[in-house]
Amino acid sequence: MPEDGSLPRHALEGAADRPLGFYLHVPYCATRCGYCDFNTYTASELVGKGGVLASRDNYADMVVEEIRLARKVLDGDPRPVRTVFVGGGTPTLLAAADLVRMLAAVRDEFGLAEDAEVTTEANPESVNPAYLAELRAGGFNRVSFGMQSARQHVLKVLDRTHTPGRPEACVAEARAAGFDHVNLDLIYGTPGESDEDWRASLTAAVGAGPDHISAYALIVEEGTQLARRIRRGEVPMTDDDEHADRYLIADEVLGAAGYSWYEVSNWATTEAGRCLHNELYWRGADWWGAGPGAHSHVGGVRWWNVKHPGAYAAALASGRSPGAGRELLSPEDRRVERILLELRLREGCPLTLLNPAGLAAARAAVEGGLLEPAAFAAGRAVLTLRGRLLADAVVRDLVD
Repeated sequence: MPEDGSLPRHALEGAADRPLGFYLHVPYCATRCGYCDFNTYTASELVGKGGVLASRDNYADMVVEEIRLARKVLDGDPRPVRTVFVGGGTPTLLAAADLVRMLAAVRDEFGLAEDAEVTTEANPESVNPAYLAELRAGGFNRVSFGMQSARQHVLKVLDRTHTPGRPEACVAEARAAGFDHVNLDLIYGTPGESDEDWRASLTAAVGAGPDHISAYALIVEEGTQLARRIRRGEVPMTDDDEHADRYLIADEVLGAAGYSWYEVSNWATTEAGRCLHNELYWRGADWWGAGPGAHSHVGGVRWWNVKHPGAYAAALASGRSPGAGRELLSPEDRRVERILLELRLREGCPLTLLNPAGLAAARAAVEGGLLEPAAFAAGRAVLTLRGRLLADAVVRDLVD
């Protein structure tokens, strides 16, 4: 990774035809959830490196500095930014003014598209009406709350600190603050969760009235507290059949309530309610990820930042890119990644991406009820409901 972060000349070829987004990572959490393996830190876990203290108080300054670096690296790129997504961690542990200042830096350096989508993630217990109103006044128009479950015993297993009912109240507060779009994140397959618990969570989420709901299967990552508890036999491991049953329940409940799936784990009530920023990822567009451990992609060049906030701060303070490494994607890499990502979308992927073996596998998937026959006849591979349950296996067959 060059110290100045410069990109190969070819990375910006054809850039005008691709949207540009920004992901701003905030790595701070009040507590660490037992299932989380994201690049996040509690106050006790943060130790400065290189003599530079990376604290919540000066964090926005560091991100603004990287946004300015991005402007230098992308010199001459005329694109206004189409999406900004502030994720974490818990972005709303920072002052609302800090999030607004980071957004302002993107606007000042690049400009925002007239219809730009600007999202922040938020924990329900870390916001209030005044905080949300300040975000909305500062240019944010979408907020995503981590609800996970409506059942207290499920939240306890996940080490979530909010109380049942608080996420639903947050949706109302966000609407009152003038947010155009609101998402609730749910997790299914938590040890000890029943089908009834899951239905209750879906019903509560729908009743809150967000225009977008995400539902993700719990993945127990090695090294997490939850993995250790399962290994010790303290809580039971949920199996794949239970995950499949919960997914079918989600699609049933959300579909009946007017939500349509547009990506395997995401449902929205309208086209406008879809998360445009995530669609940048799924469609292989360009985005700059600012913050410790953030990943970026521009024109077939992918890179990632150093993970520790102290090392990140030290790099920027010395005038260096915080990039830790990068890779240049070959045409074959990009073809395979397009299949991996686009197949998860409601529109699917074009059959022209498939090699002869992949096309034969797609025909077999149609016969097996995993791909939609009408879409296949029209030149696209689109997952059926059964195909969504087996999406990873379908993808493996199509790219082999």
